[in-house]
Amino acid sequence: MKELYELNSEFSRLEAQLEALRGSLDEDNLSKQIEELSLKTQASDFWNDRVQATKINSKLASLEDLLNSFKKLEASLLDVKAALELLKIEDDTELHSEVESSIKSLVSSLSEFETELYLNGEYDSHNAILEFHPGAGGTEAHDWAQMLFRMYVRYAEKHRFKVEVVSYLEGEEAGISSATIIIKGKNAFGLLKSERGVHRLVRISPFDAGGSRHTSFASVNVMPEFNNDIDLKIEDKDLRIDTFRSQGAGGQNVNKTESAVRITHIPTGIAVYSEVERSQIQNREIAMNLLRSRLFQLYEQERQEKLRKINGDKKNIEWGSQIRSYVFCPYTLVKDHRSDYEEKNVASVMDGNIDGFIQAY
Repeated sequence: MKELYELNSEFSRLEAQLEALRGSLDEDNLSKQIEELSLKTQASDFWNDRVQATKINSKLASLEDLLNSFKKLEASLLDVKAALELLKIEDDTELHSEVESSIKSLVSSLSEFETELYLNGEYDSHNAILEFHPGAGGTEAHDWAQMLFRMYVRYAEKHRFKVEVVSYLEGEEAGISSATIIIKGKNAFGLLKSERGVHRLVRISPFDAGGSRHTSFASVNVMPEFNNDIDLKIEDKDLRIDTFRSQGAGGQNVNKTESAVRITHIPTGIAVYSEVERSQIQNREIAMNLLRSRLFQLYEQERQEKLRKINGDKKNIEWGSQIRSYVFCPYTLVKDHRSDYEEKNVASVMDGNIDGFIQAY
């Protein structure tokens, strides 16, 4: 159990942190934005433009959540302050333990709020679509792509996000040849958008009888999920839709019918695929959402970097292009090459504990 002076010291740091966040939050301006958006939702013609109405409602809910979270933190801090004052008068062991637990909880809550506060991008609140592709390295790369797949699923589970496996194509010998998942939850895209890029693995390959060290690569693409909440016109004549039997897990009933759907956007060559549902109609809807996200990402790249080729900002999945390295041998280290943040516990990172990398970037 910590001494009272230690608890007081920790509490003072939390108070200072909350005050710093108050300045970044700009509570008065936030309340004004909420009031303005709320007035817009009351207009008689509000739902005439459903796309815009959905955006406004989403923004309003996000701002209200932010303000409510801050007020809850304020209230919790006042409760702890009152409890600390009581402890100065009377040393109650049970109350002492409760205060220590409350301060520990506040440290975590303030950290989460700080992250939420700075996730202010237009699409940060959206669900995240993650695509996995093996690169240079053969069977080892396929296995590496599957390891990354598991890492992000574990990350999502730890954050109580829902994971939907849209497609999962196994490699010929091991691992995966490709996979797509949707991580559903508040700020999923905002949290994971920095994970987009090439990931490098160095280890003794279990597929090499000689036990030599191998370097492999896999790419992770991260996009916000869109339903009908963006103004993006996709003409039917520009689509080629193919149906076939599911190739992934799902049991015999899934594989008996042509429920899987692949949609190809002919002008760009972008192809998306869904086999997660038993219904062809549902898979088509999921595939269309994936296509919207892929096209949005493509058009954003063209807008921001007009001199590059289509998808030109995507790095080759090979040496020198990685955003992060995961070294299993001859030492253990995971290092992000953009922020220089690193951790030595590779097993923990591979089990989904990547918050340090996300926050550092």
